[in-house]
Parts: sequence; C-alpha cells; structure tokens
Amino acid sequence: MTKLVDLTIAEARDKLAAREFTATELTDAYLGEIEKSNKALNAYITVTAEQAREQAKASDERIAAGEARPLEGIPLGIKDLYATKGVHTQACSHILDGFKPEYESTVTQNLWNDGAVMLGKLNMDEFAMGSSNETSFYGNVINPWRRQGSDTALVPGGSSGGSAAAVAGHLCAAATASDTGGSIRQPAALTGTVGIKPTYGRCSRWGMVAFASSLDQAGPIGRTVRDNAILLKSMASVDAKDTTSVDAPVPDYESFIGKSVKGMKIGIPKEYRVDGMPDAINELWQKGIDWLKDAGAEIVEISLPHTKYALPAYYIVAPAEASSNLARYDGVRYGLRVPGNDIIEMYENTRAAGFGDEVKRRVMIGTYVLSAGYYDAYYLKAQKVRTLIKRDFDLAWENGVDAILTPTTPDAAFAPGEITDPVTMYLNDIFTVTANMAGVPGISIPAGLNKDGLPLGLQLIGKPFDEGTLFQVGEVIEQAAGSFKPENWWSK
Repeated sequence: MTKLVDLTIAEARDKLAAREFTATELTDAYLGEIEKSNKALNAYITVTAEQAREQAKASDERIAAGEARPLEGIPLGIKDLYATKGVHTQACSHILDGFKPEYESTVTQNLWNDGAVMLGKLNMDEFAMGSSNETSFYGNVINPWRRQGSDTALVPGGSSGGSAAAVAGHLCAAATASDTGGSIRQPAALTGTVGIKPTYGRCSRWGMVAFASSLDQAGPIGRTVRDNAILLKSMASVDAKDTTSVDAPVPDYESFIGKSVKGMKIGIPKEYRVDGMPDAINELWQKGIDWLKDAGAEIVEISLPHTKYALPAYYIVAPAEASSNLARYDGVRYGLRVPGNDIIEMYENTRAAGFGDEVKRRVMIGTYVLSAGYYDAYYLKAQKVRTLIKRDFDLAWENGVDAILTPTTPDAAFAPGEITDPVTMYLNDIFTVTANMAGVPGISIPAGLNKDGLPLGLQLIGKPFDEGTLFQVGEVIEQAAGSFKPENWWSK
C-alpha cells in the first residue's frame, strides 16, 4: 500500500477530493516522517506542527463544505528565505538570530490563500550563497541519495538544499525554493527532483530575503513536472509591493502536461559542451536529444557565443548586489548584536560574528567591484556582458527555437568537504547562471543515474514567460526517463 507521504501533489489532491483520507491525516503523516527522519537529513530547521494541524483542520472543513481551493490540504516545506509571519525567518544566518517577521511574503501568502499547509522552515546556504548547503549556520543538509555500496554522506546542492532534500526524502509534498544562479535547478538535479526557475518577474520577491535583487527568483521544487506546474500556478502573481513583478496572465500550467511536442524546435547550444565534462553527462544529454527527437521535435544546433563570459560576469554582478543588500544587517534594528565601545565597533563586531566565511567573501568581492575606480572596469562591464548574453537567447527565439536543452550540472552530487576551492565550487553553476543573467525560465528534470547510482538532471531553458512550454517538453523527458528514488536509509 502506498504511504500517504509517497503521493505526489496531484495524487494527494485527487484523493483528498475523493475523501479517501483527510488533510489532517496527510499532515500528521508528514509530521511523523519529519520527526523520524529530519535528524539524519537536517532539512528542517523549524517545524510548525501546531500551525500545520490548524491549517489542515481548516482545509478539512473547506473540503467537507465543497469549497476546496487548488492546494487544499497539501503540506509544503518553506525555504528559510521566505518571510513567514511570527515564524523563524533567518536565511540560515547567525546575524538574523531570533528574527520572526510581522508580515508574510507574497509567495507564501499566495500558497496559504490556495489552501496549502506549512510544515516548517527549510535549511539553506546562508543568504542563499552556496552550491552545496555547507554554509548554513544550522549545519549541512544531507542528500537522501548515496553512492551504490557506500555510506558516505553527499551534499544536496544549494542554496535550496533543504528544499530539495526534503522533497526527495518525502518530508514534504513539495517546497518553495529560490534561484539566483542555479539554486533551484542544481539541487533538484543532485537529488532527483524537479525544479523550475520561472522568468524574472513571474513571482513576487516581496518578503524574500534579498541576495542579488536583479537575479533572485522564487520557484518550486517538487517530485514531478506536473507538481511543479500546479505549484507555480499558485506562487506566481503580479504584486504592487514588488515593482519588478510583471503584470502578465498566469496560465493554467497543468494544462500543458501531456501535450505533444511534435514540430517543436529544440536548440542544442554547442558552447555547453565544455572540456572535461564526464561521459555520463554527455551520454545523458544525447539521450535527452533522442527522446525529444522520437517524440517528434526537431533538434537544431545553436550558438550562444557569450556563454563563456556568463559565470565570471555573474560572480561580479551577484556579489555587488549582495554587498549592497547585506549592508542593512548591522545589529541596530533586529537580529544579532555584538556590543562594542562605539557604534562603528558594534557594526564591525556584529558583522564579523554574524556572517559566515562565504558571505563575507562575497560581500568583500562586491564592495571591491563597486568601489571608486573599479565600478566601470568590473560591474559596468559585467552588465554589458549580461546584455549580450540576453541577446544570444533573443536571437535563438527569433530563429524559431521553442526551448533549449542542456545538462543541469557538470556532475553528480559530491561529499561535504570534497570541494574546498571557491572557484571550483562556483563552477557547479556553469550551466545554470545564463538563465538568471538573461532573466529567462529554466527547469531541471531528473533524467538518469550515473555509474554510482546517483541522479543526473537535464535542463530546459525557455522564452520569457513561456514556462508552459518547459512543462510540456519537460514532461516528455520525464516520461521517457522514468522515475528515480533513493533507497530509504534515513528513516530506519
């Protein structure tokens, strides 16, 4: 018999509607799984059991009255980047100790308005800065997947590692996440889950702790393409409180699932064939090409010539914006305060104790590139490169390309501490940062396993505000690849 926590959102929604079980029973099943398994995975940093049960009870009353909303009774985990009223919101940083906002982020409010249930707040890299979930003040998240025949712990990717691990480990039906340079798609690929970074402006950023404001975008991580489509429909909205959110119709994304891709033109960018890429990644990419070709899509080679500049440009733009955004954390108004002899020393002591090494590194890089004499040489030039990257994508769309297929990551999950060089760690984002720099949507779909039995993902990049096509094409890959689940060691 299928356990309640093994159901997808779509399955749980239909069974709740059929009264096969209650929202309270579903929520209790997840809370029990968290209690049993979270110690091993460290995915949750706060569990909101009382609130979850209250929301589930309200959902049961609505279902009984025939007033069910799109996500009625569906239990979700929320990345610690999202403000949740009266609940721990610290971006997994020591500097925000004790912060419980008196307001709700727009995205989470949209989810509650549609009937979702909050199980708790999920672990993440501090201020969303990291590709492995090793920078959190609350310790590393552990990937539910392990290499065949090995007990060695592996990272779940980052920064949304807690979200990805919780979904892969069935500690929530799905989770909110955020993507600045690949922080939804990379952990999704490393945990065998599905994650979409929507178009910049599709979801409101209001109430999300800012890292790099021109790059950050909210999105979901779920078990299937359909679940992502269901969640994004609820998460997306225009918002008067976020002037970068776009007033564009939000389609019924689920209606794209199952549509044929016959006649679609899928671009294969030659610049993504990088030196030293493992054979498993190349083979998986070719499999994806063959699956789409078999489904009737036309495969065309394209060129995105400025791709090679994307990563260095990103690591100028993102730290520059982080330096500006993180200047507000000074120990004066909220969070950690470490006293000093005067206010300057208090600032210095607080920021020295409150920020982790990776955050300090990026703040210093960002402050440097914005400083007098370097702004034009670095930041301004990086923004010009960004315009050229966006133009590459625009030309592909103008030439009739409907979506672009690439690998999501350069390799599978690795062990904590295995990568100590920051530049090597940054290379984990090599295939994902271009979508953020151009503001276009990208989705990662689990597509296969490597020789060690670890999941690998394929990425689809789409036209602005054309997430529906990504769900349509992504579901074809999902069906061809089949499903992948880790062996459950964490709840035994």
